[in-house]
Amino acid sequence: MDFSVWLAFFAASWAISLSPGAGAVAAMSAGLSHGFRRGYFMTFGLILGILTQVVLVSAGLGALIAASSLGFALVKWAGVAYLIWLGVQQWRAPAKPLVAADETAVQVTRRQLVLRGWGINAVNPKGTVFLLAVVPQFLDLHAPLGRQYLVIGGTLAFTDLVVMAGYTVLAARVLAALKSDSHVKALNRVFGTLFVAAGMLLASFKRAA
Repeated sequence: MDFSVWLAFFAASWAISLSPGAGAVAAMSAGLSHGFRRGYFMTFGLILGILTQVVLVSAGLGALIAASSLGFALVKWAGVAYLIWLGVQQWRAPAKPLVAADETAVQVTRRQLVLRGWGINAVNPKGTVFLLAVVPQFLDLHAPLGRQYLVIGGTLAFTDLVVMAGYTVLAARVLAALKSDSHVKALNRVFGTLFVAAGMLLASFKRAA
């Protein structure tokens, strides 16, 4: 991949990471509930999900999912169910202000946060179709594709590390100012609703003809 082409993709990857979506909601929800230090582990899972999508696309499985009605539907509705489940969990979360983000008071482990983040981005056919539409524009078909996909995956991972850190710390700083249980409960419900809304948006997403 030429440097000028990579710069164009680098710019596009910032737009991809900054655009509001389930990943941003997940990062802010983790920051709200667990503080920055623990909540940021959600981002590692989100990135693993992105890299899973890149592997699927590079292996040709992404094209198969996008072309197969059954495969697309299975992945899509699994993603919808997962996002709605996360929304319900957030709604039911206890209204406990974690002003100090006390490590001993957190029930969700780092591993669970990583797995949740992975599930959000990995089980998302919208991401697969998006990569299939965008990535080929930056590929040099006359050069080894494996190395180019490594660059693409690394670039997407870097931008998400930075952007999701911003989303997580923003929510964590808001969290630090909360003193009332009712405020925390309201925010939990806001993020729970956003997860459900993301699931509904994914449900309305249709396979390209």
